[in-house]
Amino acid sequence: MPKEWTFTLALNRQITSDEANLIDTTDNFPLFIDGSVSYTRGGMGPSKLHCDVAAETLLEAVALVAEEIRKISGLRAVRVVHEDIVTLDMAAQRTAGRRSRQSLVQLSKGQRGPGGFPQPEEKVGGTTFYSWPKIADYLRGLGDEIDQVSRYSLIADKALRLVDEVENAGYSVPASIWNSLGLLSGSPPNE
Repeated sequence: MPKEWTFTLALNRQITSDEANLIDTTDNFPLFIDGSVSYTRGGMGPSKLHCDVAAETLLEAVALVAEEIRKISGLRAVRVVHEDIVTLDMAAQRTAGRRSRQSLVQLSKGQRGPGGFPQPEEKVGGTTFYSWPKIADYLRGLGDEIDQVSRYSLIADKALRLVDEVENAGYSVPASIWNSLGLLSGSPPNE
């Protein structure tokens, strides 16, 4: 059963006005049309994609978005942005199933655990944001094995960076080589 994954991807460059118009006015970009993905434009650096995508795994969710944005010639996702400020939903995803959102809510309200859960960093509207590094440290203090950055997020990030490096270098890598490297065969690890 698919679950919703929340993440941010950086693109290789800014989305142009014409590309934004294409994304916003055609049916070729269903993840953007249904609101699962939004983009930034302007400012410093490349555009970013803010994603809330339903998929079986985080890797699948990242791949769905990466594939969709590549429909625009020359535009591609190049890395996963590892943000430090998270909601409790996002924090639960980063625990790789060790903690649910409800468990984190109970810890944050002092209903479970020893107390001392990190205080919110900010509240915007009805949404409360926390520091992921502080939550991860707190959970490790409880004995949970928590990575500072989810290993699946790191895998997705490294895959996007590898493809970007290959494309920037102008290499044409045959499928047989990707397969020999183990990148096209085998079963992915469970998340």
